Amino acid sequence: MSSVFRQGSRPLQPLAFRPSIPKPSYLTMLKFRLLSSETKATLDKAVDSAPVVLFMKGTPETPQCGFSRASIQILQLQGVDPAKFGAINVLEDESIRQGIKEYSEWPTIPQLYVDKEFVGGCDILMSMHQNGELAKLLEEKQVLAQEST
Repeated sequence: MSSVFRQGSRPLQPLAFRPSIPKPSYLTMLKFRLLSSETKATLDKAVDSAPVVLFMKGTPETPQCGFSRASIQILQLQGVDPAKFGAINVLEDESIRQGIKEYSEWPTIPQLYVDKEFVGGCDILMSMHQNGELAKLLEEKQVLAQEST
């Protein structure tokens, strides 16, 4: 009986692979209105606080989810200069936790910003790490630690 159930069920297609439906501009404008000016100013300041900013659950020393841990590990493997890196613990402030999703129009946390530009979440970081795009981006933005000789 369980094999019949498995045959009849099909996994949903991941959101990243579903065709995008264009959003009417009035919905986008409404969405930005939901983000308070105070929260937007806080997020702008956070994104501006360092060349590399990761909005994550927990801290780099004690990540509170596997995706945040993986993102930190990727940035460490890439050799991001700790002096050019900032982490924002979204668990400390619910308005930041929800606001960052509206700010970037990305539904999940963690979220990486490099040079004030949204890069993506953990899945995007993993893909960029594996194909070399992340290393290239971080080198271009000059945020890697200098090797001591």
